[in-house]
Amino acid sequence: MTGKPTLPQSSKRPILRTVLLSLLLLLPTAALAQDMPSLTLNLSAGQAEPARVSTLLEILMLLTVLSLAPSIVLTVTSYTRIIITFSFLRQAMGTAQMPPNQILASLAIFMTVVIMYPVGKQINDEALQPYMREEISLQDAAKKAEVPLRAFLFKHTREKDLSIFYTITKMERPDNRDQVPTIMLAAAYMISELKTGFTIGFLIYIPFLVLDMVISSILLAMGMMMLPPAMVSMPFKLLLFILVDGWTLLTGSLVNSFAL
Repeated sequence: MTGKPTLPQSSKRPILRTVLLSLLLLLPTAALAQDMPSLTLNLSAGQAEPARVSTLLEILMLLTVLSLAPSIVLTVTSYTRIIITFSFLRQAMGTAQMPPNQILASLAIFMTVVIMYPVGKQINDEALQPYMREEISLQDAAKKAEVPLRAFLFKHTREKDLSIFYTITKMERPDNRDQVPTIMLAAAYMISELKTGFTIGFLIYIPFLVLDMVISSILLAMGMMMLPPAMVSMPFKLLLFILVDGWTLLTGSLVNSFAL
C-alpha cells in the first residue's frame, strides 16, 4: 500500500518559521508603500491643464536630452579629434593597451571640458541662467544656446564636408549660415573632425616610423633577423617620447588647434 509522503512534525516547524519571518519582513515594506506618494500622469481632455501639460513635456524633453548626452558630447565637441589622436599615438608607439582605454577616455573628457569651457560659459550665461530665473521661455533658451555652439561648429567645419550632405539630401543650398540646419552642421563637423584627427595621426606616425626603420636596418645588418624589430624599437620610442615631453607637447598642440 502506497501513500503520499508526509513530512515529520520536526521538519514542518522550520518551514513555518520561514513563512512567518517572511511575512514580518514584508509588513514594514507594505506599510511604507502605503505612505509613499504616488505620481499619476493624467492628460485627459477634461482635467489636463495647459501649464501642467507644458511641465510634463519639458520633463520629457529633459529626459530625452539626458539620454542623448553621450552622443551629443561625441558629435558637437572636441572629444572626437582628441580620442582619435590618442588612439593613433598608442598604436604608433606600439604599447598595445598602455595607457588603458579608461585613462585615454578620461583625459580626453577633461581636455574637452577645458576646450569647450568658453562655449559652455556663454550658453550658461545667455540661455540657461535666464531660463532658470524664468526670464525667457524654453524655446528662446534653446535658440540662444544654439548661437555659440553653431559658431564653434562653423569655425571647425570645412565647407566641402558641409556641401556633401546637401548633395546627398538634394536640398537647396543656403544663402547664409543661418539657413544651415544644426543637425546637418553637426554631421559635417563630425566628418571634418575625423579628417583632422587622421591628419594629426599621420604626423604622429612619421617619427616613430623612422625609428622603426632605423632599428630594422640595424638588426638586419647585425644578422638578427629572428628578433622582432617592434620589441627592440618600443623602448627607444618611449625614450624619445619622454625626452621631447610628448604628453605636454601633444595636449598643448591639440588645445591650440581649437583656438586657431
